[in-house]
Amino acid sequence: MSVVAPAGQVTAPVAPGRMGSALEIQAAHVYLDELGEWRDTRRRELDELDKAAMQSSTGSAVTGDLLLSMALWKAVSDRYELLSATWNSGRVGTTELMRMSTLIWGRLDAATASGLSVSLPEACRLSDALLSQLRVKLGLDPSGMEITDRVRQLRAQMERIRDQIDLEPAGGVQQQAALEQSRLARRLKELAEKAGRGGDVAGLLGPLEIEAATFERDLIVNGARRRDAAALAQRAGAQRADLEAREVALRGIVEDCVRRVDPAPRYAVPDAAALGPVPNARNELENYLRRLDQVSRAMTIAQTAYAKALRDHDELDSRLEAYRAKAIAKGVAEAADVARAYELARSVLDERPSRMVLAEQLVTVYQTYLQTTPAPHEAHPATSAEDT
Repeated sequence: MSVVAPAGQVTAPVAPGRMGSALEIQAAHVYLDELGEWRDTRRRELDELDKAAMQSSTGSAVTGDLLLSMALWKAVSDRYELLSATWNSGRVGTTELMRMSTLIWGRLDAATASGLSVSLPEACRLSDALLSQLRVKLGLDPSGMEITDRVRQLRAQMERIRDQIDLEPAGGVQQQAALEQSRLARRLKELAEKAGRGGDVAGLLGPLEIEAATFERDLIVNGARRRDAAALAQRAGAQRADLEAREVALRGIVEDCVRRVDPAPRYAVPDAAALGPVPNARNELENYLRRLDQVSRAMTIAQTAYAKALRDHDELDSRLEAYRAKAIAKGVAEAADVARAYELARSVLDERPSRMVLAEQLVTVYQTYLQTTPAPHEAHPATSAEDT
């Protein structure tokens, strides 16, 4: 589940299942809800950090991490939309649940994740680590934060780091990482003990939080790069499977858009099968991966266009109903012209497909009638006692 950190920061939900296995339907439902909450909250947090960086004298020092954080958020957000389309309000079977597993554990779009080969859960954890580091660097942690809460968060981070180290290949690199984790854990223990004795550790926690966040980020990034170098064929196969899952989900979005909106975008959905089988030779693999990236970018462009068209229809629908609520509150909803304008706009929005240009104009007409039609008490002033 997603967790709210002391400073209002959410941490990514735990992803269900594993690559190659269908998700359990309840686990998929819970994860999708929590991922949506994480995505929306993370966007607000990044906007706040961006404003803080522009106002800070040291803001330029965090530009790179901010850009990477924004790219990670976009990649996660796009993947969430595909998961939602595949979920289809719970109308899923084994095939769709397997496809959702591929979308979760497959590789995210390289172009939007700054070239890092990371899965959706890794991208979320990397975003968490970057956000913690940015908050400390920009001095945004509230001064009244309880020390015990910050210590608790650091302990949880140490456990995540320990789990990440276990994924490192056995050898000197893993041993060195384990030593670094032990050093950070000892510092945390000393600070916790000092705080328990009543000592002031607020000034010492900040540097430790930066080191821990940087260390966790580097472990995730280095692990991703190591996997890229060690298994190009596996990467190509996983990305190919991911594109096939995205293609099916995107076709669902396209069909929904064409059914609901006129004019709909006119982007073709790339056919992943046209790329052919995954080759074995390294040079061919690199070329194949470049072609996969091109298809991925084309899918992203198409998804953005069709999703925007659907959002525009939903927003127009919401505007009309908001005006309707105002008309009811004002007491003019049943006035002849107002009611007729509403019915016209409502009927066009409910058409399949809905003619968006006409719908936009009719909603504006309804808004105009609402603004210019006087309320009943304005049209018929109350009679004074003298008149009676």
